[in-house]
Amino acid sequence: MKNETMIKHLLKATMLGFATFSSIIVAAQDKLALPTLAHQEWSDAEIGAIFHFDMPTFKPNYNWRVYGSHPPASVFNPSKVNTDQWIAAAKAGGAKYAVLVAKHGSGFSLWPTAAHAYSVKNSSWKSGKGDLVKDFVESCKKYGVRPGIYASASTNGYLWADNPGVVQKGGPVDQKTYNEIVIQQLTELWTNYGKLFEIWFDGGVIPVSEGGPDVDALLKKLQPDAVVFQGPASAKNLIRWIGNEDGLAPYPNWSTTNGIDATKGFKENDFSGVPGGKIWCPGETDFPLRTGGFQGGWFWVDDTQDMISKEKFLDNYITSVGRNSNMLIGIVVDSSGLVPLKDIALLKDFGDAVKVKYRPIATSSGRGKEILLDLGKKQLLKGVVIKEDIAKGERIRKYRLEGFNGQNWKTIGGGSSVGHKRIEMLTKPSRFSKIKLILLNSEGTPVIKELGAIGE
Repeated sequence: MKNETMIKHLLKATMLGFATFSSIIVAAQDKLALPTLAHQEWSDAEIGAIFHFDMPTFKPNYNWRVYGSHPPASVFNPSKVNTDQWIAAAKAGGAKYAVLVAKHGSGFSLWPTAAHAYSVKNSSWKSGKGDLVKDFVESCKKYGVRPGIYASASTNGYLWADNPGVVQKGGPVDQKTYNEIVIQQLTELWTNYGKLFEIWFDGGVIPVSEGGPDVDALLKKLQPDAVVFQGPASAKNLIRWIGNEDGLAPYPNWSTTNGIDATKGFKENDFSGVPGGKIWCPGETDFPLRTGGFQGGWFWVDDTQDMISKEKFLDNYITSVGRNSNMLIGIVVDSSGLVPLKDIALLKDFGDAVKVKYRPIATSSGRGKEILLDLGKKQLLKGVVIKEDIAKGERIRKYRLEGFNGQNWKTIGGGSSVGHKRIEMLTKPSRFSKIKLILLNSEGTPVIKELGAIGE
């Protein structure tokens, strides 16, 4: 009897202890914002591409803010459009998703919209029978690249609308009509081309309470699973801008924030996010392959444009993907409808190099305050990769990296935010047989998906 009583007490104590431990874990998780499945898939993609192909490609001096000066739709007349070539080039550069700028600031629409006359249906291209959005999405599917669409609701030179979607005095339509056009065009894009991986707004959207179109309700109805860049503040899969177009995410760079300004698409002075923020809203780091400002960088002008170097391209990988952000590569399309050959060559060079240059030679994983990676023997290392299991939330607040050189442990790095991926390059390549990640401060139990060593 005594033994049975003791066993019962032990079982009860064990269950109480387990329940207490579970409560601590749940309490820690309850404090943390968690990513949606769409967020997780987006972070796993790491690299995307964005394609600009609009009136500035044919009229480089065109400024859409000079209202009434827009070129006629007939000017759009590329002779060799090949969206397969575009997507193949992006994929060679490592892109897992691609975004087409279906309507930029000019207001010219790359699909035959029923909302107004300024689109491919009145262009010379394919005698008005073409649909670039359709071609683009089909090419994405063909190459296994997830499709996205950029359609700015905040700017439209043809309809005299400017940030954040306000029709200027003297415009051809009133605000109510403009809002209706926005809804009609987004309905077309979000209905006719299947499921989208990412939706780009660029510049935010005026909330309904301030006289804007009800984009939020439409988004929830038609594309609830897409990640949303600078969209309505209440969208469930929000991602944010990191504050520049130079491929340079800030560090630390947290996946959470406490809110965005819907009329701008970002919150001033919050480009780094906030540790322990209430909204999961990771950053996307965009930059063009070409240099020369707004039209010279994002849009093709001619083949004399300067391009970023392969070395800068690789650095951008470290300062974007390596800083808990996705990398979005701006690719131009020339006036013939093709990605230029030198751009394709640069993308391939980068894609080939990044697979080798930053691939871990050995990995480990685990949970708790210390994670060890035993290399078996001393090897020349140039960097370390750390990945949290973000499905459990962003838990790490401060960490230190140490390397064992066969005789003693040496501090080789350290920082704060980790998130989906942190790549930390050593100041000097050194030989170590073991790597240790020490979590100095965290919210709940840290869960490390990967601790990897990058070889020389």
